[in-house]
Amino acid sequence: MKLADVAIVGQQHVCYPDKTPFNPPAFYEETPFQTERDESNFVYDSVRNLLTLLGYDKANYGTKDWNPLGWLISPGETVFIKPNMISHKHTHNSDWSYVITHGSVIRAVIDYVFIALRGKGKIVIGDAPQTDSNFEKIIELMGLKDIQQLYKDHQQFEIDVIDLRDEYWVEKDGIYVEQVKLPGDPLGGVVVDLAGHSMFTELDGKGKNYYGAFYDTKETNVHHRDSKHEYAISRSPIVADVFINIPKLKTHKKCGLTVNLKSLVGINANKNWLPHYTFGSPVTGGDQFDKERATGRIENSVVVHAKNLLLQGNPAFTHVARKAKRIAYQIFGTNEDVIRSGNWHGNDTVWRMCLDLNRILLYANPDGSMRSNGQAKRYFSLVDGIFAMEGNGPVAGTMKKAGILVGGSDPVAVDTVCAKLMGFDYEKIPLLSRSFEEHKYRLTRHQAIRLLSNVKAWDKPLNDWKYEDLLHFQPHFGWAGKIELEQSHSLRD
Repeated sequence: MKLADVAIVGQQHVCYPDKTPFNPPAFYEETPFQTERDESNFVYDSVRNLLTLLGYDKANYGTKDWNPLGWLISPGETVFIKPNMISHKHTHNSDWSYVITHGSVIRAVIDYVFIALRGKGKIVIGDAPQTDSNFEKIIELMGLKDIQQLYKDHQQFEIDVIDLRDEYWVEKDGIYVEQVKLPGDPLGGVVVDLAGHSMFTELDGKGKNYYGAFYDTKETNVHHRDSKHEYAISRSPIVADVFINIPKLKTHKKCGLTVNLKSLVGINANKNWLPHYTFGSPVTGGDQFDKERATGRIENSVVVHAKNLLLQGNPAFTHVARKAKRIAYQIFGTNEDVIRSGNWHGNDTVWRMCLDLNRILLYANPDGSMRSNGQAKRYFSLVDGIFAMEGNGPVAGTMKKAGILVGGSDPVAVDTVCAKLMGFDYEKIPLLSRSFEEHKYRLTRHQAIRLLSNVKAWDKPLNDWKYEDLLHFQPHFGWAGKIELEQSHSLRD
C-alpha cells in the first residue's frame, strides 16, 4: 500500500515573530549563513521539526550536510513558492496575520530551498491576490523585501517576488470603478484547454450560465461551454521545476475550506475565466442561491442589468451604483446573513474549477498541452495554521489560534488531514472527496495517509483520532451543520 506521509507540528507558543527577516532562533549546523539570532522565532523551529518528522535526509540530520529538501530539488533548478497573498487586510478591519501566510514561515522554507539548490538556481515567490488588493502592502507585511535583501547581501542571490495579476481593480463602496493594467507574470501566460478531462464535462449540455470574477459573464462562458474548458494560467509556476505551496489554514464560503487545492486560483493569468458559481438556484439548475425565492429572481434581474451597465464604464452610472449598493443590501440582505454568490455547501461549480487548476499545475506543459506520460510536477506543501481563520473565510472570518503547521508532498492528503483537524468530514466536501477519484491526470496516487506528529493525539492513524482532540473550526454559515464530523464518525486512513 502506497502511503502519503503528512506531518503535523503543534507549536507550544502560538505566536509569530515580529522582527524581519525572521532569522533562526539558534545556530543550526545546516544553516546556509550566519545571521543575528531571533529567539522569539518559534516558527523556524516548527518548520525544521516538520521536515524532521517527515524523515527527510535522516542520515545527515544534525550535521552541516543535512539537506531535507534534496529529494525534491536539485542544484540549478527553478523553485516557485506560492504563499497565500489574497489580501493586505481583513474585509472588516486592518488585521492580516490570519488572512495571509506569515513571512516567518516563508523565510524558513526559503532557507531549506536554498540549501537544496546549493546556491545555484532560482527562487520565485508569487501569487495572484484578489484583484482589489494592494500587492506592495502585502509583501511589506510579509517582510519579503527584507528577506530578499538578506539573501542579496549574504549570498549575492536574487529572489524574485512577482504579482501574477494582469489587472488591479479599484473598488469603492463595493463597486469596481476602474481597471488598472499590471505587468503580470514576466514569462506571460498560457492557455490550457482541459476539454473532456475537465470536471465541468459532467455539466456539459445542461445550459449552465457561469459567473466568473467580474461583471463580464460572457467572457467566462465563452471559455467554458460544451467540450471546451479553457484556463489562462501564469507561465512561471508551469515552467518551474518544483512547486512549493505555503497556504493559510482557513474556512471558505464557496468550497468549505481553503488550503492547497483551493489556493491554486492564485496561479491564474485571468480570474474571469474561472467559474465561481452557476446562476440560479437548484430548482433552475444553478447554485448561486440555496433556494428559489422571489427576492433572488428580482435581485438577479436588477444586479445583472446593473453589471452590464457598469461594463460600459459610464461614470455617472458608476456613481449611482455606489450609492445604490448600500440600499440593495438593506433590501436583499448582506453577504453575512444571506446565501448568495454560491457561498454555501451546495456550490457545485467552484470545486470543479479548483480540481481542474490542480491538474493543470501538475501536468501542463509550457505550451499549454498536457503531459502524456502522467509524470506530475514535483510538489511540496507546508500549511501555515499558527493563526488560522474560521467562519466567513477566506477574508472576513474570525481568528483561530490553532498553533499548527501541516506538511507533506501530496496536496490531497495534506488537505484531507487539515479538514479533519478542523473537525470537518472530507466526504461531505466535494473539493476533497472528488479529488481521490481515478482520472487520466490523477491528483493523488496514494492509497492511505500516515500521520507523523509531535502531538501524541495526532501521531496515529486518522481513524484513531478522538473527537475531543480536533480543533473544531466554525464553518462559514452557508456550510454550518453540513460538513462537521459527528462524534462517532471515523475517517479512513
